[in-house]
Amino acid sequence: MQLDNRAQTLLKALVERYIADGQPVGSRALSKISGLDLSPATIRNIMADLEELGYVASPHTSAGRVPTPRGYRIFVDTLLTVQQIDESAVEARLRAQAQQPQKLIANAAQMLSSLSQFAGVVVSPRRESVFRQLEFLRLGEKRILLVIVAPGGDVQNRLLLTDVDYTPAQLQQSANFINQHYSGLAFDEVRTRLQGELVQLRDDMGRLMQAAVEAGSAAMAESGEDMVISGERNLLSVSDLSSNMSSLRQMFDMFEQKTGLMQLLDVSAKASGVQIFIGGESNLIPMDEMSVVTAPYEVNGRIVGTLGVIGPTRMAYERVIPIVDITSRLLSNALSQG
Repeated sequence: MQLDNRAQTLLKALVERYIADGQPVGSRALSKISGLDLSPATIRNIMADLEELGYVASPHTSAGRVPTPRGYRIFVDTLLTVQQIDESAVEARLRAQAQQPQKLIANAAQMLSSLSQFAGVVVSPRRESVFRQLEFLRLGEKRILLVIVAPGGDVQNRLLLTDVDYTPAQLQQSANFINQHYSGLAFDEVRTRLQGELVQLRDDMGRLMQAAVEAGSAAMAESGEDMVISGERNLLSVSDLSSNMSSLRQMFDMFEQKTGLMQLLDVSAKASGVQIFIGGESNLIPMDEMSVVTAPYEVNGRIVGTLGVIGPTRMAYERVIPIVDITSRLLSNALSQG
């Protein structure tokens, strides 16, 4: 439902005041800060309408109101005035220490945390699941060690449990076939090609190769899912997030397990520009009091990862959004030039 100008102005004023001091905002305060020439009775009526629409709520202990997740959403989507940030100063901080990709990524996470005073997170670029060489080592009956050598020399090992007891000669033959035909390709491409070429191979050899491709693809994907988090301790000083043991436990479970956070960042990698996930409306965030502001970053025009700021729902979005936006663009530029 479209809000009229008066309702929008009052909602904007309420959210901004609540973000600033964390206290429910009453009609008397709104009449002073909104700049509208309205009677207290009119303001109360408009606030009642906003509450009925689900944009604000009344805590039981106060006559004032606070924004709901839905109120925050309309605020960040349509009412927010984003602050200007000195991009050159941010760029100087990002490049201050190193040009290596991993150090640039660590710098970006630290900078997001430092500038926002919350937690900064960066998902490292996914490694392409390309291999230079595969080897099979027989460990025992129906137990094989798959050794994957990446183009840069990194080695990954995976245990394969098979339904056939392969001989060392069969394992060598399979490894030779894969290395001669598929070395330098991504596992996804090998999977597609194998499906068309398995008719040339015995069934048991084909099953071994398929198992190796699946295990290799999973190994390379896992090794590329690096996440750098900086400034988690900043959130301990945010009363909204650390007011009780249950909140603290939820917050640090999220940082420790990382699965939900990685899922959220994966979702934002599929969209363009800054995305805002508000606790209470997003199932990917474990706490109503938490929001995550994210943006994807690129290398040579291709999205390779995501970065963002994790903080309270009551955060200064007008500052955090440009911090995330600028950092994503500067990191993209730095990695593309490197």
